[in-house]
Amino acid sequence: MSVSTLKGHNVVNKAKEDLGKIEDLMIDLENDRIAYAALSFGGFLGMGNKLFVVPWKALELRLYENAMIITLNVDKEVLKKAEGFDKDKLPLTNEELFKVYTHYGYEPYWKIHQQ
Repeated sequence: MSVSTLKGHNVVNKAKEDLGKIEDLMIDLENDRIAYAALSFGGFLGMGNKLFVVPWKALELRLYENAMIITLNVDKEVLKKAEGFDKDKLPLTNEELFKVYTHYGYEPYWKIHQQ
């Protein structure tokens, strides 16, 4: 699947509520993987126009009747407490990304590969 297919695609939560869209994907070239997605939530939960970084593993992509559905598997309360970033702040440092992964309850992928 091309990155352009994902960029701009709508994202929903488990209750199928529209959250926003994928603004960008960050690639970890050293580890050959997508590190995270930057999402815009707009006015969802009063989150403004900042970008919210989520671990790639927090997103589930499925095809349904010839349409792709991208679901963010994160509880609303966790999402409400997420830190937003200005576009010019990306890409994140490893320290910032570590905080993002732990906020969402995911083991940072680069730590899993070291084991």
